[in-house]
Amino acid sequence: MPAPPPRALRQRGAQWPSWRSVVVLLRPLQWSKNLLVFAALLFARQAGLPAQGLRALVVFGAFCLASSAVYVLNDVVDMEADRRHPRKRLRPIAAGAISRESGIVLAPLLAAAALVVGRQADPAALACLLGFLAISAAYSFRLKRIVIVDVLAVAAGFVLRAAAGAYAIAVEISPWLLMCAMLLALFLAVAKRRHELVEIPAARTARPVLGQYTAAMLDQMIAVLTSCTLMAYILYAFSEQTAAKFPSHLMPLTTVFVVFGVFRYLFLIYQRSGGGEPEVLLLTDRPLLASLIGYVLAVLMIIR
Repeated sequence: MPAPPPRALRQRGAQWPSWRSVVVLLRPLQWSKNLLVFAALLFARQAGLPAQGLRALVVFGAFCLASSAVYVLNDVVDMEADRRHPRKRLRPIAAGAISRESGIVLAPLLAAAALVVGRQADPAALACLLGFLAISAAYSFRLKRIVIVDVLAVAAGFVLRAAAGAYAIAVEISPWLLMCAMLLALFLAVAKRRHELVEIPAARTARPVLGQYTAAMLDQMIAVLTSCTLMAYILYAFSEQTAAKFPSHLMPLTTVFVVFGVFRYLFLIYQRSGGGEPEVLLLTDRPLLASLIGYVLAVLMIIR
């Protein structure tokens, strides 16, 4: 039988949810993943154009609403499973701080709001948003239970974010941007699976797909994705196309930050038992955050 929610939270479940519970349910910290929308704006050298920045900001806002809709839906679908998870059992719906019925109402409202905001953008960007919602819904109901397909579905969401950002400002979608986004997303998703499998053994009962993975298999996948991610970015930085686009020819210097960031993340995975929450690691690990800030500043100086 699923574990019941904590008594204190069961008692609060009949009342109006607190604003803190609502914020936790919407997971604004996860919105950092949607910053990928601005990648095209940055690398197309249009970050200094207010009109283009506003278009990208609209798409960013739409994806934030869509992301929250997906998180609410996922919590509704996984309520019983989350109650068996040592950490996820504290999520508002699983803990009883917010009723499942409220989540069923809130998820489509957030999705509708995302589409209303997304309509202000390019139709192709709106199509990417629709694709993101469709894949995410399929992930919540089915895809997350299929080994390997689960991490590919997560990566697809990142690719759609990057593509939507390019469509929003009407610039050509760089295949390098999409490839790096996909590989990096796969790397983070596989690292998260490894963290759950190795560091939280009880998570297997809440996420059945983990039983189809092994630590050795995930380690091999991480090794392959690490190599592919670094190679894809290095090829981009040294390519003739990049050299023609950025006359300073300094883009290869940014590989230092990328290599350090990826290796630092590997260090956190294997030496600090990290990888479960990439957005938290990014904000709490100073060397990792410094490498990201250094990378962004270097790119801004090179492409200006």
